[in-house]
Amino acid sequence: MLNAITDIDGIRVGHASDYDGLTGCTVVLFDAPACCGVDVRGSAAGTSQIDALAVDHIVDEAHAIVLAGGSAFGLEAVTGVMRYLQERQIGYDAAVAKVPIVPAAAILDLGFGDNRARPTAQMGYDACAAAGRLVQEGSVGATVGKLFAMPRAMKGGLGTASVVLPDGALVAALVVVNAFGDVIDNVTGRIIAGLRTAEGELALANTVSCLREGQVRPGFGGAIGNTTLAVVATNVQFNKREITKVARMAQGGLVKTITPVHTTLDGDLVFSVSLGSMKGDVNRVGVVGEFVVAEAIKRAVRKADGFGRLPAFKDIPRGSKAYPDRPPPD
Repeated sequence: MLNAITDIDGIRVGHASDYDGLTGCTVVLFDAPACCGVDVRGSAAGTSQIDALAVDHIVDEAHAIVLAGGSAFGLEAVTGVMRYLQERQIGYDAAVAKVPIVPAAAILDLGFGDNRARPTAQMGYDACAAAGRLVQEGSVGATVGKLFAMPRAMKGGLGTASVVLPDGALVAALVVVNAFGDVIDNVTGRIIAGLRTAEGELALANTVSCLREGQVRPGFGGAIGNTTLAVVATNVQFNKREITKVARMAQGGLVKTITPVHTTLDGDLVFSVSLGSMKGDVNRVGVVGEFVVAEAIKRAVRKADGFGRLPAFKDIPRGSKAYPDRPPPD
């Protein structure tokens, strides 16, 4: 067990990153057609092919999921993923051709690195070619705590987590955290990463408190470029309606660890994946899905790297007076 989404048989994960432009994409590949759902809560989502996940859509399978940087530009990575799958004759049988079903969503990370750098079709293809069981946790362009834009933000990232239940059922998640709000530890209630104070120190402010006290410019100033994207997966067999319910329940993981969440400035969404033959209860899987999403969010910011541009969780010294909420080691 890797404590990762790839603990589920039939799931591989690949990454392609541009460390000069500071953007990239992650592909979740399925070794067999998967039943997928989605739940969109944020008002600024950038997506592709998610109509195919609607419960009344004729297509009942998906072959990969793409999480990309670059905002809508980054959805170009889907083309490379589809080419990779097409070369292997993987796709929905449309009689005259196999059409890969590749739902995708993007974060707006253009304000962190080079805003001309975006994930390309070749990066999508390369991520597929590199896919395996090892998930590269950490970050390229994701950030958190952006009430006052980048000068007072911190680094977000990508994390994963999994749980095995006593009967062998597995529930796992992979999350890209690029939130407007702060990330909190849902067990202790302490802030892990987010908005920093105006003094220039590595001290945290509280986004909700700042909003309540009126410490914000009209329209939230430059607080753009937000979104948390999650994929929650299980080896329990569900139909599209049931796996969509899992996505809706797993949104609770965002609610418990990101504050505020689901704003008009965020494109928050959760994909859900059923890939297996086990029988199980949708409520049980949904509740555990909420848990693994929350765990993956916390791991994402704890493993983030600021690349010398923004402070990350690991940059703040333990015991720092400027950061009294610094949690203990994992």
